[in-house]
This record gives sequence, C-alpha cells and structure tokens, in this order.
Amino acid sequence: MVTTSRIDDARAGLLDDPGESLSFGLEEADETLATMVAAQAEERPRDRELITQRLGLDGERPETLTLMGARYGLSRDRVRQLYTRAVGQMVRRVQATGHPDTAIFAERYPVGWLDERLVRTLLAEIYATDSDIAGQDLAYLRLRLAGHPLIDAKRLAGFVFQRIAGWQQRGRWHLPTARHAEPVAGQLIPLLRRVEWAKGDPAALPGAPVPTVDSGDDARGSVFAEKLGRETSFDTALEAQLLRMLDEGEQVAEFIERPAAVDYRLDGAERTHYPTVAARLTDGRVLLIDVVPVARLAVHGNRVKLGAARAWAHERGWGWLVFTGSRLGEEDLRRRAVDARHENILRNRLAAGPIAWPEFRRYVDETGMDMLGFTGLVLRHGWRWERGPFRLEREG
Repeated sequence: MVTTSRIDDARAGLLDDPGESLSFGLEEADETLATMVAAQAEERPRDRELITQRLGLDGERPETLTLMGARYGLSRDRVRQLYTRAVGQMVRRVQATGHPDTAIFAERYPVGWLDERLVRTLLAEIYATDSDIAGQDLAYLRLRLAGHPLIDAKRLAGFVFQRIAGWQQRGRWHLPTARHAEPVAGQLIPLLRRVEWAKGDPAALPGAPVPTVDSGDDARGSVFAEKLGRETSFDTALEAQLLRMLDEGEQVAEFIERPAAVDYRLDGAERTHYPTVAARLTDGRVLLIDVVPVARLAVHGNRVKLGAARAWAHERGWGWLVFTGSRLGEEDLRRRAVDARHENILRNRLAAGPIAWPEFRRYVDETGMDMLGFTGLVLRHGWRWERGPFRLEREG
C-alpha cells in the first residue's frame, strides 16, 4: 500500500529537472501504444482519435473529456464511455494476439515492484511530459500492458489520480519548495533572460482570461494567486510551477492565464491555441509564456503552435518565452553538443527520405544518441518530428 509519506516523497521527486531523466524508453512505450491504436483503428477508425487525443500520443498535451465531447457533439460521460470501451478492446486484442510485443511496459513497470515505486515512476513520467490531465488513464493502460492484474492496475492508477487531484484541489500552491532549491524569484531570473523581446510599445494585458469550452472541467486545478487577489486555473504541474514563479517573483507586476485564442493551421486543418499566460513586468514590458515540456518541445505539432503564438505576441509588442520545466531552454538545446559523426549519419540518411521508428531505434542503439541530443538536432536543422506513430523527415 502507498503511504502518505511515500506519496509525498514521490511528489518531492517531481521537482527534479525533467531534462535530466529523459530517455527513449518512454518514446518506445508510446510508439508501441501507437501501433496498438493503429490496429484498433482498422475496425473502429474513431478510436484512433479518441485514444490519441486523450493520451497525447501525438506529442501534444492530452485533451480533457469535455473538450473532446464538444468536438464530437457528445457529453463528457459519453466520451468517457467510448474511450473506456476502445481501450478495453485494444488491451484484449493485444492479450489475445501477443502483438505488438509489450515487453517495454513490463520492463518499465515490473509486476514485482512495490506500489510506491510504481507510483513514483508513473508520476515522474506524467510530470516530465505535462500530461496530468490524462494521468490516471495513462497509468492504468501502462500497468495493464505491463501485466498487472486489472484490480491492481485500477488501484495504482487510483493512487496516481489521488496524488494529482491533491495537487489541484488543495487550494494553495501545490508544489513544495525542494530542499536546497533556489528561491522562486531566483528561478524566474534565468527564464527572463531567454525571452525574445519585440520592438515597440507593448499592448496592454487583456482584462480577463479567454473562456474555453472546458474551462470548468474538473481535470483542471485552481489556486489563489496573491498578486491577482483571485483564483487562477491551471492544467498541469508545470503550469502551476510557472504561475507560482510569476505570483511570487518581484519582477512581475501582474499576469493573466489564457490571455488569447490564437488561430493557426496544422497540415491544412484550422486549429486554435490558448497560450498559457501573459505577464506584465514591473518595468512595463509584457511577455507571453507557453508551457511545453522539454521532452515534447521539438514535436512538429508543438513547433507550429508555438510559432503562431510567437508571431501573435510580437505583433503586439510582447516578448515571447517557452517554459519547458527544465533548466534547458530552446537555444540551449539548439547549441547542445552532439557527436559530429552521429549527426552526419542522420543528416545523410534523412536526405534519402523519412525514417520510421524501427530504423531510428537501431540508430539510437548504434550511436548512443540521447533524447536531449536528438531534440537539439531536430530544432537546429528544422526537421519534422511526428509522434504516434514516429516519423522523422526533412521539411519541404
């Protein structure tokens, strides 16, 4: 059983820099899931969208059930029913056919591990990938595919849900200050050095957050912000961490969550993005900040979305910043040193055409490429990286 003190220890562990623990193991697990989803979609095409959007397998943040319901013209509960049915059928198919191989899940979440270690591992992955919204669903599915009995998978996923719900509903800043951690103001200073500032006088902050169809979804958390004198909402632990910095940072005069609805196109489809927060500094400058975890920063869908937000901010004379939850920002990753031989191997191979996961996995095994190095290469060369399923290619 997971004790309260053990869960608190797990929560404290989430304050580590997520960039330091990234590996291709989780990518392989998600790629295996994408293969399962593709097989399921052969009989039920909509299941691909339901599972991918709910779990964020494409590299973008998981969606709330309310948002998915609005898209399909269904109630939140009906979407939950359809999603649960789709996942159940998918798991039974894999168990009956033995395809694809789910060994990666058994390796990452062994049946023999104690509860607290499993919960810690799952929470750390959820934090690093900014996927709190679907944390319980991700935990349950990963545990089932690892071979955990149904009742144990539900119980452990319930612990994950309780921990996330505790963060969101406690009514105060839910991330404690880590031992030996620098003050919040000290954490904000290096972030402000990364801002891409625009020229000209900045437009004023909007008076209220932009409403969304899922603004009141119970998967979201809220806390009281002293600087604003009101409750402010967030979707994930990374967002809450950023909001805490803004609320306590002496450089910030005021801020507002979801300050705009930014329209953009992704592969010909019209989409809308709601940037995380905008802040006015005490010196009068204004900046727009988006939260995207370092593990997903280079994914194509996120690059397009962030590019639209950056252009929108600069048109208004605002600065622009991406908060990755890591000490590493986008420019740090672009400059990250990678063995020139390994970089050239990948560049030359991409000149011949796209790369799928099996070939890329062999490349990683042969070269020892790490996740941060790969992310840096994608950003530096402007390659197109898609997830769920994995595909890497040169743009244009």
